[in-house]
Amino acid sequence: MKSILDYETVSLIDEDDALEIIDQTLLPGKIEIIRLHTAKEIWDAIYLLQVRGAPAIGVSAGMGLYLLMKHSKAQSYDEFMKELDEKSDYLNSSRPTAVNLSWALKRMKAHVEKVYAKMSPRDGVSGSFSDAVRPKLIDEMRDECQRIKQEDIDVCRRIGEYGVTLVKDGDGILTHCNAGQLCACKYGTATAPMYLAHEKGYNIKVYCDETRPLLQGARLTAFELHSAGIDTTLLCDNMSASLMKSGAVNVIFTGCDRVAANGDAANKIGTSMVALAAKRYGVPFYICAPTSTIDINTPTGADINIEQRKPEEVTEMWYKERMAPEGINVYNPAFDVTDNELIAGIVTEYGILHAPYDEAIRKLFSEIKK
Repeated sequence: MKSILDYETVSLIDEDDALEIIDQTLLPGKIEIIRLHTAKEIWDAIYLLQVRGAPAIGVSAGMGLYLLMKHSKAQSYDEFMKELDEKSDYLNSSRPTAVNLSWALKRMKAHVEKVYAKMSPRDGVSGSFSDAVRPKLIDEMRDECQRIKQEDIDVCRRIGEYGVTLVKDGDGILTHCNAGQLCACKYGTATAPMYLAHEKGYNIKVYCDETRPLLQGARLTAFELHSAGIDTTLLCDNMSASLMKSGAVNVIFTGCDRVAANGDAANKIGTSMVALAAKRYGVPFYICAPTSTIDINTPTGADINIEQRKPEEVTEMWYKERMAPEGINVYNPAFDVTDNELIAGIVTEYGILHAPYDEAIRKLFSEIKK
């Protein structure tokens, strides 16, 4: 019998002009695979969290942009790029905080520009843009979005390999929200060290915050880790400090949606509370993030645009009857920012970064460019 880990989080179904995803809003009660064909369907899937998590959003954006351009009728390169920009901007508006969304879209555009620039004199092709150049660019977009997916799998594995060095046999590990396989294409980010520790035969115990108000920890992380056979315990968000004080937690791993240039990290709402309690009780708190999630153009966490979501997620969702008075004001930010001073390290595919983070991040990116 298939478990949730046997399904691909995001897939390109080229012959059907479709992006195929697990509808994560239905988990864990129902595993439903859906296909998205239109720009509106892809936008809605990202906004409504049918597909979510920074890496998976990036992969979805790349594949989605390819599919939306696949049947372009543009008659010139300028027309093609104008259409690409319009579709890219539309997809990018779905989740403003997740930097992987804009990163993947920019990467797809940059690849098209690079390929076109090398086609001088248009690959020696005589004829119109639509006869040869446009199909070539579309083919290249398909290949690039598939590379983004494969790189995500490789990157998450490497994050796990660095992260597992921070884990000992018998450790208790706490995580918040879902930065698991369901947020990526395999392994996840924050869960990658857990999966690799489990592969090594470590006797670990993982604690999952339920993660109000959308319960990604309860519905997704607990579901996938339990399916993998990992000893998993669920707790309400406001119980994590008590658990840390008891000594049950040895290390904390969370993912993030954006890391600022100074190391401040935006992650699912409630993460900063976990980090604050961890600092008080001496538990090392690590952010697991691919370098695509580090935004060197965002100086600090104060510059990160935090998405505000619908009040119904707090007042009505998951309840049989409304659980708050009509007309009550609701504060419902999707994310909060964990100050860099609370972070013990940022685990990337290139290694573990330590404070001072502005220097570590600058050095990492200069080495990557070489």
